[in-house]
Amino acid sequence: MNSRIFFGFLVFFALSLVLYLFKPFLLNIFIAMLLAVATSNINVKFLTITKNKRTLSASLTTIVLFLLFIAPLLYAVIKITKHAAGFDIDNITTTIDYIKNYDFKLPGALSFLEPNFKEFINEFDIKTLFTQLISNLTNLGKTSIKFIADIIVILVFFFFCNLYGSELVAYLKNALPLEKYDTQYVLSEVANVMSVVSYSTIANMIIQGFLFAIITMIYGYDGFLTGILFAFASLVPVIGGLLAWGPLSLYEFANGNVSAAIVIAIYTIVVISIIADTFLKPLVIKFINSRLVKIPTQINELLIFFAMIAGLTTFGFWGVILGPAIVTFFMSVIKLYTLLRERSFV
Repeated sequence: MNSRIFFGFLVFFALSLVLYLFKPFLLNIFIAMLLAVATSNINVKFLTITKNKRTLSASLTTIVLFLLFIAPLLYAVIKITKHAAGFDIDNITTTIDYIKNYDFKLPGALSFLEPNFKEFINEFDIKTLFTQLISNLTNLGKTSIKFIADIIVILVFFFFCNLYGSELVAYLKNALPLEKYDTQYVLSEVANVMSVVSYSTIANMIIQGFLFAIITMIYGYDGFLTGILFAFASLVPVIGGLLAWGPLSLYEFANGNVSAAIVIAIYTIVVISIIADTFLKPLVIKFINSRLVKIPTQINELLIFFAMIAGLTTFGFWGVILGPAIVTFFMSVIKLYTLLRERSFV
């Protein structure tokens, strides 16, 4: 048997065994690697500050990720679980009944929708809603435990990716059948886009969550909790913000606080959805491109938008990271193929 074929079979067999061994953690490992790639420049900054103490730098980078992204999410889950334990279904019943019995008068241009709107409200079945709510709350406990376990695994692998990242990159450059420059091109392209997407997403979440917290605190809500909920809801394209402010506005409306309901709705639409998302977000991306990444990256926002939707649909919450990463990797490989073809390499 040809030695190359034998060795190729041996490598394939060994790789298959390793993949089978880590099968339950493959998605978590992949997410941890992508997060490490996206935050690599933070780790580099810590290496400079700590004078190349790699363990300390990797630990600090992991703590930053935990504090910025994971700790607020865990706080929200714990708070919601506590509220769910003492949840009174009568609040929802009262709200729905009030809306059903309210005499809605739509503007003249939309008056033709009034019968359909009233029919939709009247057909709203509170019993079905309650049954689904109980079912979801039951599954929430199981899902939360799994989600927290996944987060712990991701943090552990994220730490090791930062600790041994340079060795892994060096090994890939030597092992892949490409010029080191070409391998570096693909890695840099993915790293830059992932960094811009990750930093801009986190910055956008913080800005929108902070703005929503302000308006909810004015009306006596837990601003920190509502801000976190809005921040994570904003990850859902198009209707994300509505999932946070819609129920609050309806609740205020059902309790007779019509002005509060209108203010919350208008403030969220105008200040957050229009001003912050439309005008501030491009400025944030421009700042990140010029200050936080090594090579400025041109991002097709529409492509990233659809990648996020596809990622959320396929992978759930973590699809926000996986979707853009997969699309970016695909585009980088296509560009690399074009370059290699020009050199008659392929």
